[in-house]
Amino acid sequence: MPFADNLIAFTFAAMLLTLTPGLDTAMVLRTSTVEGRQQGVRAALGINAGCLLWGAAVAFGLGALIAVSELAYDALKYCGAAYLAWLGMNMLIRPRQSLSPAAKAGQSDANWFLKGMMGNLLNPKIGIFYVSFLPQFIPQGQPLVAWTFGLVSIHVVIGLLWSMVLIGATQSLAGVLRRKQVIQWMDRATGMVFVLFAARLALSRR
Repeated sequence: MPFADNLIAFTFAAMLLTLTPGLDTAMVLRTSTVEGRQQGVRAALGINAGCLLWGAAVAFGLGALIAVSELAYDALKYCGAAYLAWLGMNMLIRPRQSLSPAAKAGQSDANWFLKGMMGNLLNPKIGIFYVSFLPQFIPQGQPLVAWTFGLVSIHVVIGLLWSMVLIGATQSLAGVLRRKQVIQWMDRATGMVFVLFAARLALSRR
């Protein structure tokens, strides 16, 4: 398959993957709606930073270890499930009623960046996905590291663009979406999504 065909095929597959609703979409929508554009952007950047770090792990062989080691896979899986469950239960039990003064003052600027990044890094299925998916689009005889980073970068760009679309859509309705009842509903709904994803991850098999 010519190089251009590889890139087009991967771009199309990455677009389908990105547009499929999941944990990342829920996190970006909730954060942008409840805490504003800046925190939504930070969450999106964190999520995609996690993708880049997984890409680096795959490029340099660490992803293959997760793919073949049952112990490493399970350890990462249960840590990820516990982390998502912790985030979700906090939203379910203590939903916010308004924007906090700290958030308005920008005192927790890095918070959602770290949450987005950790949510991805603690999900071994992303590593497994990259290990099994990316090689299909790397031409034989081409440098593995360069092509891996290139393909992951395409995925990240698509993810960031889609996140900006989601954030822009929520900002146009910001006045309605930031009412007390809506904020509480968004927190509880997103918390439930996180808990369900945590259970799904904990019970999942390779």
